[in-house]
Amino acid sequence: MSLQLDWSNEQEKQEIPEAWIVKLEQLLVLAGEAEGIDSGEVSLTFTNDEEIHQLNRDYRGIDRPTDVLSFAMQEDGVDELDIIFEVDNEEDDDPISGMLGDIIISVDTAVVQSEEYGHSLEREIGFLFVHGFLHLIGYDHQDDETEAEMTAKQEAILQKAGLTR
Repeated sequence: MSLQLDWSNEQEKQEIPEAWIVKLEQLLVLAGEAEGIDSGEVSLTFTNDEEIHQLNRDYRGIDRPTDVLSFAMQEDGVDELDIIFEVDNEEDDDPISGMLGDIIISVDTAVVQSEEYGHSLEREIGFLFVHGFLHLIGYDHQDDETEAEMTAKQEAILQKAGLTR
């Protein structure tokens, strides 16, 4: 099994070009390679501020929209991923084995942020996707040190994919 991206577009304001999906699949592979992950499935949903606000409130207790949410299927830390994947790959009949989790991106917020940062919407969507992926596999940014680590990893992956600022 390889890394797989399953995606859906549940918002109507912004078309999601096929070229963006190809780039997101490339980012998934690059991020997986950087983290030593070569199999698994990520579900990506494009939504709007209203829907992500509801999810953020219901699941995180934060009553406002956000740019990206990640819901990991494996709630173990980064150091335990090798064990998880070895077990999951042996259980082919288990429908959630290999599922890394769900990433939800608010396209409304991505548009605003791409304008604020002065780069393309494609780059912003790519950044949010990689950010969400790193959360799925156990990274977080609760302090300056962990935020710097995540930022460096994100930028390195985006650079390899040619999504520069």
